[in-house]
Amino acid sequence: MRTVCALLGLLAAVHCMPVSQETTQEQRFAESYLKNFFNLTEESGPAVRRGFSQVTKKLIEMQTFFGLQITGTLDQETLAVMKKPRCGVSDSKVARFSTFDGLKWEKNSLTYRIINYTPDMSEEEVDESIEKALQVWARVTPLRFTRIYSDTADIMVSFGRRDHGDYYPFDGPDGTLAHAFAPSPGIGGDAHFDDDETFTFRSNTGEFHAFVESFWSVVKRALTGSWTAGYVLFMVAAHEFGHSLGLSHSDDPGALMYPIYSFKNPETFVLPRDDVRGIQSLYGPNTDAVLPGPTAPPTPDACDSTMVLDAVATLRGDMFFFKDSFFWRVFPQSYQPQQTLITNFWPDGPVSVDAAYENPHSDRVFLFKGQNLVVWISCCFHVPSSKLITNPFVLF
Repeated sequence: MRTVCALLGLLAAVHCMPVSQETTQEQRFAESYLKNFFNLTEESGPAVRRGFSQVTKKLIEMQTFFGLQITGTLDQETLAVMKKPRCGVSDSKVARFSTFDGLKWEKNSLTYRIINYTPDMSEEEVDESIEKALQVWARVTPLRFTRIYSDTADIMVSFGRRDHGDYYPFDGPDGTLAHAFAPSPGIGGDAHFDDDETFTFRSNTGEFHAFVESFWSVVKRALTGSWTAGYVLFMVAAHEFGHSLGLSHSDDPGALMYPIYSFKNPETFVLPRDDVRGIQSLYGPNTDAVLPGPTAPPTPDACDSTMVLDAVATLRGDMFFFKDSFFWRVFPQSYQPQQTLITNFWPDGPVSVDAAYENPHSDRVFLFKGQNLVVWISCCFHVPSSKLITNPFVLF
């Protein structure tokens, strides 16, 4: 009896222990994220008394959108995705491509104006990045963009910090990179960029050099806790201008309108098919007599019986099937594979994978690309490191 009482007393003591400050901060961060991007509302009423949690519902919605294991809880993988740099527009609509209901420009000739500049780049680099980002959409539609230097343009481009005049404050370095407003009078079409970020201009950067450079971003992030290597303004702007033209987010991880930032080389970037279908559903195709540009490869279809996979591996107990820039992940508790862009899951990883391997003794996962390139990931999938190898046996 004394033993039972002692155990009950210990159990009560455990349940009365205070929640760590870090756990409380993570819960607050997660609730703020779900409010901003998945329309989480305050909980009240009989549903709460029955144990139904709106937070759980929204966590499941978010995990479904990003192809995560559906647990309905704030696990480490879900939290890691929440902390990735992204667009500030809501993800409440889930579709391969989606549009803002009834919101589009009723004309094909649009104006834009750059109000101010980021100190991270020269004005010429900002001008070129913005122009190229708009041309991404003009290339596949009848839309044409003209820059003006005074008065009010259809698309007003500006850089600002924290509270910057639109009731949607930025959050400092990382997190939300930018946001834009759907076509409408007033602020509609405008694009705002968080000037607490470091924006970069990148051209003539090959995949290999971009990958090596990303290694140093990992080192800087480990030292500072921030993505100090910067974000390519062209990529961020091209995404935001999709919103300015009437597109919402896509759950296709290969789409430009996917909400999480991923690097693409501006010199070789081609608008993915999902985005082309979305924007042409609003404005139609480009009818000008011009030579067609290159076509982006489609997002692989798991049901394609002719597909040849690049690699298959069991990592952390889950099956991973790699194809081109994507992988499917199959959890033991689910028969539904979840598709993800490799660089969205491993931001500093290779664009595609030739082989993958997990060494359970060293608790490392290796992603191989080519003969001399490997990325290894220690205990946490989302904290990568990278190194060049000439002798693969030194890894094991």
